[in-house]
Order: sequence, then structure tokens, then C-alpha cells
Amino acid sequence: MATAGSAILAIAGIAAIAACALLFAGHFAHKPQLSKIGRIGVLVNVAALLVCCAILVVCFMTGDVTIKYVVEERSFSTDSLAWLYKLSGLWAGRAGSLLFWAFLIALFNGVILLRAFTFDRKRAVEGYAEHLDNLAMAVVSLVVAVFCGLLLFSEGNMPFAPTPDNWMASDGQLTATASIYSMNKLLEHWAMAIHPPMLFVGYAGLSVPFAYALAALITNDASKLWVERTTRFVLASWLFLGAGIGLGAVWAYVVLGWGGYWGWDPVENASLLSWLVCVALIHTLTVYRQRGAFKRWAVMCACLAFTFVIVATFITRSGIVQSVHAFAGDPVSLALFGGLIVVSLVVPIAGIALRWKSFAADTEGADDVENMLSKDGAYYFNNVIMIVFTLLLTYMTVSSALPSWLPFGGQSLSATAYEAIARPLGIVYLLILAVCPLLAWGKTDPGKFVRQARIPALCAIVLFVILAFWWATQFVPAYDATIAKGNTASETLLEAGPGWYYNGLALIGLLVASLLFFNAAFMFARNVKTPAKRASAIGGSFAHVAMAVILIGLIGSNMYVYEETGYMEYDEATDTAKSFQVQEYRLEYTGSSFTDNSNADNSVLYEVEFDAFKDDKFIGHVSPSIQVDVITQQQKVNAGVISQAEEDLFVVYHGVNMQGDFSLDVRINQFILLVWVGFGMLMVGTFIALVGRRRT
Repeated sequence: MATAGSAILAIAGIAAIAACALLFAGHFAHKPQLSKIGRIGVLVNVAALLVCCAILVVCFMTGDVTIKYVVEERSFSTDSLAWLYKLSGLWAGRAGSLLFWAFLIALFNGVILLRAFTFDRKRAVEGYAEHLDNLAMAVVSLVVAVFCGLLLFSEGNMPFAPTPDNWMASDGQLTATASIYSMNKLLEHWAMAIHPPMLFVGYAGLSVPFAYALAALITNDASKLWVERTTRFVLASWLFLGAGIGLGAVWAYVVLGWGGYWGWDPVENASLLSWLVCVALIHTLTVYRQRGAFKRWAVMCACLAFTFVIVATFITRSGIVQSVHAFAGDPVSLALFGGLIVVSLVVPIAGIALRWKSFAADTEGADDVENMLSKDGAYYFNNVIMIVFTLLLTYMTVSSALPSWLPFGGQSLSATAYEAIARPLGIVYLLILAVCPLLAWGKTDPGKFVRQARIPALCAIVLFVILAFWWATQFVPAYDATIAKGNTASETLLEAGPGWYYNGLALIGLLVASLLFFNAAFMFARNVKTPAKRASAIGGSFAHVAMAVILIGLIGSNMYVYEETGYMEYDEATDTAKSFQVQEYRLEYTGSSFTDNSNADNSVLYEVEFDAFKDDKFIGHVSPSIQVDVITQQQKVNAGVISQAEEDLFVVYHGVNMQGDFSLDVRINQFILLVWVGFGMLMVGTFIALVGRRRT
């Protein structure tokens, strides 16, 4: 299997290089036959990488241990999702994830090819652009070739390295030492099994707008063709990136046991970079398509979205920053990904400089913002805020690897530092999002603006009053109670600023969320009632409603968490324990269990069970547990969560002390359900915009 896999991977790399060279040659030499042969190379590349992935999947499913990567990433799970964990071995480790990613990029190239064949049969139809399709496939093939080079020429990235001889006993079985290698137990969760491929699909999809943007620059074609070719790819990529980030947050919430879902870890930040640039790109493509403006912005955003995919990969695979999620450093990855970052930035900048006049707006002055209180100004600030925040986030993420003479150089920044920027900037951005639909192009008529905003504003005031009452009676008391405890949590809150600023910022955020919710809701209703409206407008307005819901959830679940840690006194002789009180909640011990799965999946499970009461009323049962790998002693914490409309009761069991008392960490996460609901709504809105019919 190892030899066959290596040979097929080499064929994939050769096919990618050949496809790239032939497609470029066919275009510049004006020889369609070369381009046709290049297209065959695209198909060979897709097929070869598919076979490579299939080989690894078969080995994982059948237990074939002749490949080193399979030995290191196989799953011993015996539960109902064991098949999913075995399948996820394909993307669980460094080498397999790169192979899977390369296949997805090649697959997107195959989709471009399929669409090109469709247009080939409709040459008379307006919108045919063979030159764009061929050059786009050439660029994507070049990216695939780089990935194949990473896999073939780096020992740490090679997925088909044979299992070392010293790992195998004389009977052909793994030695005792090698037999303990397996997938990290923390990865054996349904959300984590799906999270990486979602991100990889999004990352791979962003190679398409990058390729078409470069193709448009090469051919000096500033028409809307490349935008129309790529809009759905951008939406699909943003959808999958969002779903991947959301699934990662779910996994962090229920598995890692720290009570949150976003910790500003370098790898978490890396996944956010391209998602943020995509926000700017989606809105810029809208202006390009509808008004023939922001053309240079669109080309640069398309290239930046891809660039930050590579930046994210560079962060996680180069070893320049330390993270529990990052892979070990690799010199080949460092060189090739670093080079790809430089190329993906320098080439479009040079191209835009050369095509500056060609990519000017269709209407003179359309790129200029006549009045800041206009749609033009809102879209402009949308781009600026997203790009600036992405650059800041990147800088802060890699600051620990920078020279000490630079700001924050050599320092690993805390979550508080990120939140100090993200919170106010996010609120300002969503305020722009709330007002934008009510503005006009060029210059907004104040009277018309007031007439449009009046009813949504009145509804928003009602919602804000309700939220402000909750803020005063629930949020602020939780903040005061945390501050009064004088522990690490209170110190973290104080680092975020004085109480008047912290609570005031939250209150302003609730006001902005109220305005955004009703402005977007009314716009959604108008779009649905208007048959001529595009699906992009309907899906977009629904996505804006979702952002308001998410903002309310973020304020409650991130800024006003109440936490109580301590021990529940336990009497082993009577198997009883004292109750554990957290504000209005009370936990009553009902039993514990120990499950030995060491013969099946090398783990043991310690589980404690509690009945939960709120104001002395029974609300549910929780069973937090700890799964321990008997070989590595690594712990996987499974939290017990009782979800209610207004808050979650989050219970984590951390074992026992010398006296046998239970160590508990209990949190009250307010409005966290709105985060999950809002994120689901955001995905639905994006999906509507993606699959609906479009018109220019």
C-alpha cells in the first residue's frame, strides 16, 4: 500500500505540473490543443489524489498497519461513531490532512473544468469565457502542485511512508511499543471529526476566486465574468468555513472542559482570518456585480482571502507559534508556504498596478465615496474594518515569534488583549451593518432615511428595553459577584477595563443588536414579498438577522459568565456527598461509576452523577466524566450541560483530592443558546444566497 500510494501521489504531482504548464502555454501560444491536453491533466490529478485518499481510508477501515501514518492516527473507539473516527484518521494528522486538502483543491479544479465544458457547449451564450476558465485551472493546478511537492519532498508530510521495521515484530504484527500509537482521544468526538473537513473545503474553495482574479488580471478582462464565475464559490467557501468554526466551538465547549467555546488560541485565530476577509469579499463582489465599482478592491480581496488561507496554514504547520492544536515545525513547509504567501501577495499587487486603468469603475467617480452616510461609505468601511482587523489579528497571533523591538514582539498575548480590540470593533461593524440597508447610493436623503428607519427603530427600542432590564438584573449582578470574589476570574475582568466601560460596552452592544435585528428583519420581510428580489438579498438579510442574535448571545455567554470552583465533600463509607451551591443552582450527588475499557480502546472512564435544582426546583440530571488514556495518561473531560432558554448550567468533574472529595467547576453561561441558534441561522442565510437564482 505504501509503495502504491507514493507512486500515485507522484503521478498526481506530475499531472498538476503538466496541467499548469499546458494550460498556460495553450493560452499564451494561442494553441487550443495544448489547453485541451492540459484539461486532461486536471482530470488525472483529481483521479490520482482521490485514489491516494481512498488508499488511506481503506487502511484505516481494515486495520492495515503497513503505513506509518495509519498506525499513528488510527482509532480504537468502540462506540457507535467508531466508523466516523476511523474515517477521520484521513485528516487527523499532519500528512493526511495535507493530502486531503490537496485533493479538495484538485476537486474544485475539476468543478471549474466541468463548468467550462458546460460553457463550451454554449459558445453563443453571453458570458462564455474560455480564456478565464483555462487560466483559472492553470493557477489552481499550480497550487495543487505546491501541495504535492510538500507531500513528496518532506519526510514529515509524506502520508505513505512505510511503517518502520523496528515497529514490526517477526510475526508481522506491531510491537508492544508501536501498538499503543493511536489518534488523540480528544479528537474522538462527532463535532471534531467533522470540523477539519469543513474548514478544508472552505480553504480549498478560496483557491477558485484567487485563480479567477489572477486570470482576469492576466487577460486584462475587467468585466463581470470572473465575478459571476466565482460568487458561488466564495459563498460556499464562507459557508463551510463558518460551519467548521462553529463545529470547533461546539467541540471546545463540551470536550475541553473550560466552559467556553473561543479562547483566541493561535490555531483558532488562523481559522478566522480567511472567514473575515471573505466578509469583505462577498460585499465587494456585490458592488462589482451591481454597480461596476470596487473592482480593484474585489481583485485584492479575492487574493487576500487565499493568502490568509496560506497564512493560517503557515501558522499551524511552520512551528513559529506554540499552540496545543499546532503541528510540529517543518523546514519544507516553512519554505514552500512562506514562498506561496509572498507570491500570492506580490503578483496581484503588481497586476493591479499594471491594470490600474482597466480595473477602474465603469462609471467615473463610482469608486469614490461622495458621502460617508451612504451605501458606498458603508461598503467602504465594511472592507476597511474587516481587512484591518484581519491584519491586526494576524500580527497579534504571530507576535510571540517577532523580534522583541517590535510592539508585543516575543510576547504571547492573552485573550483579554484580543477582546479589547474585537469587542468595540465588532460592535461598530455591526452598527454599520444595521444602518447600511437604509442608506442610498451616492447620497442618502435624510427624510427617506427617517421614514424607512422609524418603525424598525421603535421595535428595536422595545427589544432594547427588555434586554437592558436583563442586563441590569442578571448581567451586572453576575459581574459584581465575580469581581467581589477577588480570584483569577475577577482579575481577568478588571484587565478588560473599569466596570463602567465593561458594562457600558455591553449595553451599547445590546442596543446595536436590537437595531440590527429589526432593520434586518424588516428588510428580510420586504425581500421575501418582492418576487424580483434576488436570493442573495433574501439570504443576506436573513444572515444579518442572525448576526444580531449571535451578538446578544456573545455578550451574555462571553462577558457575563459566573463560575464556582471547589470540592463537594464525599463520604465513601455511605456513598453520600454534601450539596454544591452555585448562586440559585444546587447540585445533589446521586452516584458514581468506573468503566474499564482498557482492553478495547486503552481508556478508563470515571463518571459522577448529579441531580440539578434551580430555586429548589428539579431541572435535570448531569453526568460529567473524565476519560483517561491508560497508556499516555491524557485526560478527556466530558462536561455535563443542562441547557435552558436563558442560560446553561455547565458542570465539569476534575477528579478527587486526597480526602476523596469531588473537584467541580460549575459555570452559568447566559444566553449561550443564542450563539448556537444564531450561528445556525447564519448558515441558513448563506445557503439561501448560495443556491438561489441570481441575476445581475
